Amino acid sequence: MRRFALYCDESDQRGKFFSDFYGGLLVESANFDECVETLSACKQSQNLLGEVKWSKVGSTYFPKYVCFVDAMFDLVEAGKIKMRIMYSQNANIPVGLTPQQEADSYQMLYYQFIKHAFGFRFCGDGSPANLWIVPDRMPMNKEQKRRFKSYLKGLGLSADFRQAQLSVIEVIEIDSKTNVLMQGIDVVLGAMQFRLNDKHLDKPDGSHRRGNRTVAKEKLYKHILARIRRLRPGFNIGISTGTDKGLTDRWNHPYRHWLFRPTVHRVDHSKHK
Repeated sequence: MRRFALYCDESDQRGKFFSDFYGGLLVESANFDECVETLSACKQSQNLLGEVKWSKVGSTYFPKYVCFVDAMFDLVEAGKIKMRIMYSQNANIPVGLTPQQEADSYQMLYYQFIKHAFGFRFCGDGSPANLWIVPDRMPMNKEQKRRFKSYLKGLGLSADFRQAQLSVIEVIEIDSKTNVLMQGIDVVLGAMQFRLNDKHLDKPDGSHRRGNRTVAKEKLYKHILARIRRLRPGFNIGISTGTDKGLTDRWNHPYRHWLFRPTVHRVDHSKHK
């Protein structure tokens, strides 16, 4: 039986132009050990003894993080990891939400990301498969977590998951500090929200020049983009990735972006770049 683990993280709930960033990394059990060992070995070779994290990127760490990014995208290119990034655009304002829906927007968007971003309905090969959902620590109280995990486990009863014979076995929160796969999501997710929200233009107060950390982060973002464009030439980070060969691309592509738009929304053009 095929077994999958989906690691999830989120970043920058409210940005200048884009918000609600969610990232996921999917690995099949047959590739799990190799992926963890490869990334862990890279960290050790670069003396990255602590948590690999976008917020730590600077001129000193830049070459070390390039090594880590390359190790991860080598696994993506080899088909051993799938990655997805979802975000919303501030200019697209949802209409008609109840106060409860607005309060639960974090959970609702997380649910949509997990249900749709990887195209799970196309993952079936004619035999049953199991999925473990592994999010980073979620900012919810105990009751909210209980309800949310129950909803996620219920995905196995949805039409898409039943079509793929995919069952959700468990939802297990972990601390990203202890998981190298989660750290990989953090770096890519951080790079995308950094660039989409124009943080590469930030300058310290009173300065006419950008700080060294900002310059290093932009260089790492460009390196990540170059690796993505090896998979899909001309990749545009600010739009949903196309499905040139049909909807099965949502599953087959190694790396994709999803610009989430509420079904019912109005456009505030003043919030565009």
